[in-house]
Amino acid sequence: MKVCAITGHRPSRFPFKNDEDDIICKMLKIKIENNLISLYHKGVRTFWTGGAQGVDMWSAEILISLKKDKAYSDIKIMIAIPFEGYNKTWKKQYSERLKNILNYADDVVVVSSKNDSKEELYKKRNQYMVDKADYLLAVLNRNRIITRSGTQMTITLALNKGIPIIIVDSNLRKT
Repeated sequence: MKVCAITGHRPSRFPFKNDEDDIICKMLKIKIENNLISLYHKGVRTFWTGGAQGVDMWSAEILISLKKDKAYSDIKIMIAIPFEGYNKTWKKQYSERLKNILNYADDVVVVSSKNDSKEELYKKRNQYMVDKADYLLAVLNRNRIITRSGTQMTITLALNKGIPIIIVDSNLRKT
């Protein structure tokens, strides 16, 4: 059984920010879903996300929706949490969405305790997911690539491991 890790920006790095009703956000979610389905047809059944707002959350919600369809009922949704309480400053709406995702997840792994810096804890989470993966799905805004971002770091980890990377770019135009 093949495994895919998913990485991507938080909403602030996309042109639509937190506006999930924006046409570009909707189109991006369709692209994510199409890529998840394509990976499924390549034999991927297990998908890891990092439990962050933005791409991690959207991907998990898409996977939950797919899994409800009998054709995709064997999907495994795995969540790698960097440390307990990482989401304590989130707005209620995002905490509720995460709670729902965690309820549907097949497994939730807390990767680290709080003994390291936050940056190191997130890095360990990203490394954990890449170590499990046969593929990486990376969703980003190529106009906002920041070399110190978690998404870019995860892509670098996957490149170093030599696993295939599927890039989904948010640079879509409103028509």
